[in-house]
Order: sequence, then structure tokens, then C-alpha cells
Amino acid sequence: MTKIIGSTLEYMEERITALMEEYDRYIASCDYIRMSEVFDHIVNQPCCRFWVSNFRAYVVVLKMMKGYRLEKMRSSKKEMFQEIFRRVCALKEHHPSMSLFQLVAEVVAQPAPKFYLTPSSAKIMVYKAKKEWYAKKKRRMRLC
Repeated sequence: MTKIIGSTLEYMEERITALMEEYDRYIASCDYIRMSEVFDHIVNQPCCRFWVSNFRAYVVVLKMMKGYRLEKMRSSKKEMFQEIFRRVCALKEHHPSMSLFQLVAEVVAQPAPKFYLTPSSAKIMVYKAKKEWYAKKKRRMRLC
């Protein structure tokens, strides 16, 4: 089974890396780059995992099992938790002896159908990562 990961901060760097890889892949595939389309495209690409902590997903799935509707949640997060919930329910049928937390941890580590970010959030994350990359490069050049 999967390793239990604590908080979202523990794999924030992994998410940025995955997002940047998708960004670079998309930019490289374009003959003409329309920045208005870039982030719409990359947030809807499959991803290596769900970018939520096991504990947070567990809490939300538990609430959903008790009838909580996620009405106040942003649509992208709501969609992500609904997908996690659907997969947890399906996995529980095959592994009824697993605890709910184990089921959730297993599902969260599975490939996700998309990043579940808004295009504007992805844009901010990519531009921040690029800014940090250029700053590191500039510092390295000063040392030479």
C-alpha cells in the first residue's frame, strides 16, 4: 500500500514540479503560444496524484459519508473531493477490511484526472516558480 504523507506542504514542491513540467511540455508543443489558453490547458491535464493531504481528504470523505454536501467549497476542490469519494467507495468494495484512512491514502496517491486548480491559481504558481528559478540562476551567476 502507499506511504502516508502528512501535510500538503510536504509535497508542495512536487506539485510545482509537476505543474512546471506540464507547462513546459505544453509550451514546447505549441507553434504559436496563446497565454490565455496555456493555463486552461495545463490545469486539465492528468496528474500523478491528488494534491491534498491524506488527513484533509479523510476528513472531507468522512463528512461526505455522513451526508455533507460540500456546498461552500470552490468548484474545483468540490470536484476533486467528489472524485476521491467515488474512488474510495469503489475501493472499499474490493477491500472491505481496510480502514477509511487507508482507503483515502491509497486513493490520494493514485493518478488524478487533472490538477484541480483554477487557471489563475496555476498562473500564479508557475510565475512564482519561474521568478524563483531566475533569482537562483542570477545568484549562481554572481558567484562565478
